[in-house]
Amino acid sequence: MTACAIEPSAGAGDTEGPRAACTIGADGGYAARLTGDGDGNRYPERWTLAGPEPYAVALAGGQPEEPGTEVQPMGDGRVLVHRVAGGRHLFSLLYPTGPGTGELPLGSVECPDETVRLRLLPPVPGGERAYALAVGPRSSALWLVAGGAFGPEHLAVVPGRCSGGAWLDRAGRMLALDREAEGRTKAVVVDLARGGEVSPLLQIAEDSDDRVLLADPDSGLVLVHSDAPSPGEPRLGWGVLGGTLPVRFPECLRLPECAVTPFAIQPGQVLTPERCGVALRLDGAFGSWVGVWRPAGRRVRHLLAPEGWLAGAGLWTPEGELLLPYATERTPCGLARSAGVPEEDEPATVPAAGPADVPVAEPPAAPRPVPLQQAPLGRLVTK
Repeated sequence: MTACAIEPSAGAGDTEGPRAACTIGADGGYAARLTGDGDGNRYPERWTLAGPEPYAVALAGGQPEEPGTEVQPMGDGRVLVHRVAGGRHLFSLLYPTGPGTGELPLGSVECPDETVRLRLLPPVPGGERAYALAVGPRSSALWLVAGGAFGPEHLAVVPGRCSGGAWLDRAGRMLALDREAEGRTKAVVVDLARGGEVSPLLQIAEDSDDRVLLADPDSGLVLVHSDAPSPGEPRLGWGVLGGTLPVRFPECLRLPECAVTPFAIQPGQVLTPERCGVALRLDGAFGSWVGVWRPAGRRVRHLLAPEGWLAGAGLWTPEGELLLPYATERTPCGLARSAGVPEEDEPATVPAAGPADVPVAEPPAAPRPVPLQQAPLGRLVTK
């Protein structure tokens, strides 16, 4: 057992957006969720998404899971489980064994103070490792919880209270976090190959709160959340790591009385980030539905979510097809397919911007993100 290496929080609130009803691996092959039979009997469930038809496998253990249990698919089909018991954060890998469930305990992290929040970070590209973030009021600790040699490993302490989490490269080396310090939140990048070295990533204005919500390692496209263009009113924008244009805040993404959360970016568009399809979770008075949009487009296309949609979950194919997982009594494991955003939504005059291409000096070779900070609002593009 290892101890949680951060300061306890006296009142750390949860600033995260709505969590998806299931977690999809970075390569899209597997998904995992916590489900149940309606009588409090909760258990992890693994979905296999690759192949002609999706199918689910129940990974029920010896006792029901607690409501706060986190699950995450690994690249080999096993499911990482994060449980909390008596101030200890327990990690195990579950896998099917014929009619039963096998479990490989990985170890634990001890956080005696219940106000310290430890959560899994989004799945890492490749699916061989998994990370967690423990958050205190003045510092945040980064842990490798699966894929290491000796159980959970403490990697780094990041000054400031961190939230969010987005992987910026396919190697799982560059991690974007939103760091709150001195009353402002700015996105930073943590370099795991340099002992957790922290550098600025996004600062649009000195007195603005600037967060990175989602990133695509292929194109360098990032979705950001900032109140810089409208002080006191956060807006959704986009930029490109290594691009020459500032962060842009399209008017079409301002949807009154509706919460907008991006949850998937079309991969594979290496040289044309403005043509990537972006899937949006829209939450309003009448429930949740899906929006799809391209940075090159001028409008959001609204789609009815499939019945039983696992809200906030989905993935794009490189060809531009949006896949949405859903579960109903009749179809307990389904995958709805949508053509996404039609090409005619794209004006031909939008300039292209390439991904980050500034190399680091030593191996492993990986592009180091070019900061999006200091984007001049005088050149703000709204469309």
